[in-house]
Amino acid sequence: MGNNPLVIAIVFVPFFTGIIALLFSQTEKDKTQRYISLAGGIITTAISVMLLLQVLETGPQTYQLGGVEPPFGIIFVADNLSALFGLMASTVLMMGILYSVSCHDKCISYPAFMPLFMFMETGLNGSLMTGDLFTFFVFMELMVLSSVSLVAISDDRYGPEAALKYILISGMGSLFLLFGIAAMYATFGTLNLADMGQQLASGERPLLAQSAGIMLTAAFLLKSAVFPFHFWQPDFHTTAPTPLSAMLSSVVVKVGIYGIIRLVTLLFAEEAQQIQQLLVILGIIGIFFGSFSALRTYNGKRMLAYSTIGQVGFILLCIGWGTPLALTAAIIYAFNHAFIKSSLLMLMGAVASRLKPKSAEFSYINGLGGKLPWMIGALWFVGGMSLAGVPPMNGFISKFAVARSGVADSQWLPVILAVASGVLTLTYMFRTWQNVFQAKAEPEEVRVKVKPVGDSYLAPALLLAICLFLGLYARPLVDVASATVAQLRDPSIYISVVGLFGG
Repeated sequence: MGNNPLVIAIVFVPFFTGIIALLFSQTEKDKTQRYISLAGGIITTAISVMLLLQVLETGPQTYQLGGVEPPFGIIFVADNLSALFGLMASTVLMMGILYSVSCHDKCISYPAFMPLFMFMETGLNGSLMTGDLFTFFVFMELMVLSSVSLVAISDDRYGPEAALKYILISGMGSLFLLFGIAAMYATFGTLNLADMGQQLASGERPLLAQSAGIMLTAAFLLKSAVFPFHFWQPDFHTTAPTPLSAMLSSVVVKVGIYGIIRLVTLLFAEEAQQIQQLLVILGIIGIFFGSFSALRTYNGKRMLAYSTIGQVGFILLCIGWGTPLALTAAIIYAFNHAFIKSSLLMLMGAVASRLKPKSAEFSYINGLGGKLPWMIGALWFVGGMSLAGVPPMNGFISKFAVARSGVADSQWLPVILAVASGVLTLTYMFRTWQNVFQAKAEPEEVRVKVKPVGDSYLAPALLLAICLFLGLYARPLVDVASATVAQLRDPSIYISVVGLFGG
């Protein structure tokens, strides 16, 4: 265990990369910042791989800041869950940077873009690794402020409006989180997750403890864009620059999912049943609300943003069922969805960037496929089939895991509804593929600005290759997810690692 430098490196390598990138210029032709960021992203991903392997081999790893031991000192903890989510986030963010290298959006050439992107990764990884609730809040706010700033400088004229909406709505989530933190500190005198988990495991419930649980649940639901806390998400994700929107809909929303999992397994395990009942209801509603909204929207990016609401519903449904098999399915689904959704948003961005308005509105992009390399349409078809759960892609593994866990728990109605929603996903993804890549547009409707470049679909192609691999060879992910759930169901493992640090 000890002071493992990998635990802190996955957080601060992106931070220092962003600082180094600030020292260099960034223009349309000078891509020094992008290459520096790409190098930092590759290093961070390599660190996340090594960290996960160490965690699986020798158990949770820790790193203590300062010289103050827990529960009062700040400690970073990498257990199976945080290490697996860290690998997911670092890999997808690296692909987002790779996409940025060849992206033609004007905002990518701003000197602040790549540093802010790296600071967002710092906040994301820090939220996953910290073992302290207030530090979690700090890292989450770093992630939020970085992403808001990136949306505000978007080429889309509605970017500043969407950024303002989100910062106001996110402020509500932050307020819930701060109130929950204050209540926990007033109750337990510490914000160390392991220490709070140990005290809550005693069965005693001081006055503010359960109120804190309610506020924390509301905060995490809002951060995950769960219905009915979703209202910020479509505008924000639609107007974001493509590299950012791909991250927002795939990995950033998973921080809230991560928080919910910690809430029901480590902190409020005794109240988990009440929380999980709520998650099942919200999950079912979210699945159908997101799917029907995606069917009726007017914009390709917006369609994928609504789709995320539906896909998060599947994850909540499994967390709500709460059985070991269902929690395993939730982790598998969250991991696989990150790769599928980020690739699809990059492809939609590659299509929209060819137009003078750089808009993903269907009135602009319908029929544009004939002007683009055939590979983009083929990749979209593959990604759409994966999102709908068609074999042999990893989306099928996710859907199968959900159905299997529901059947094992005799949750027949939710399973039938969840499986039926897959038809809706298949409908809006196949319809988009037909309209954009198969239909023939009128000449005046297709306004191509940028000549297609081969490497614009390199990042989504790599992501979809990972999706295919995880579909054909799913056993490693299933084994890691199963081991993760076994660890989560025994909170004493996490608690003892933190408590024994320095012993």
